[in-house]
Amino acid sequence: MRVVIVYESFFGNSRLVAEAIADGIRLDAGCAEVRCVNVADADAAVARDADLLVVGGPTHMHGMSSAISRRIALHSDARALGTRPATGLRELIRDLPRVAWGTRAAAFDTRGEARGVGGASQGIARRLRSHGYTLVSRPTGFAVTGVEGPLAEGELDRAGTWGAALLHRDGLAVSS
Repeated sequence: MRVVIVYESFFGNSRLVAEAIADGIRLDAGCAEVRCVNVADADAAVARDADLLVVGGPTHMHGMSSAISRRIALHSDARALGTRPATGLRELIRDLPRVAWGTRAAAFDTRGEARGVGGASQGIARRLRSHGYTLVSRPTGFAVTGVEGPLAEGELDRAGTWGAALLHRDGLAVSS
């Protein structure tokens, strides 16, 4: 079982969620090979051999980050912990090849706790489906307090539990 988690993170929250998802998968299925990859270090080839591709990032302006929202984040006075790449998940997913039927994926985001903030995971999921991926979970959001975070209490535990559950959805086998 090969799992690749690609994340985009500006303030470190999405990176922490990605790592918690990876830890949950490793704990649940010790035989799983799990890679966590920052989008700045990823290209379309990173997903080529994945049995499960998990993609996630921050919510910007009610959805996925864009060139404009990344520029705004770059020029903010926030203390950023994550990498601020020139390209993000939107561009990475655009460049993914169409996959064989049944290739599995999942989408997550980090978002504010306020009602109506939107979520990037819906756009990530829609784009993954357009490349032929089968989603093994509903797009899922993890709450941050404020714009920069930190993550709301209990969200890292919830991310680990969500990650482990991905292995058991839609008949996804946990053996390699």
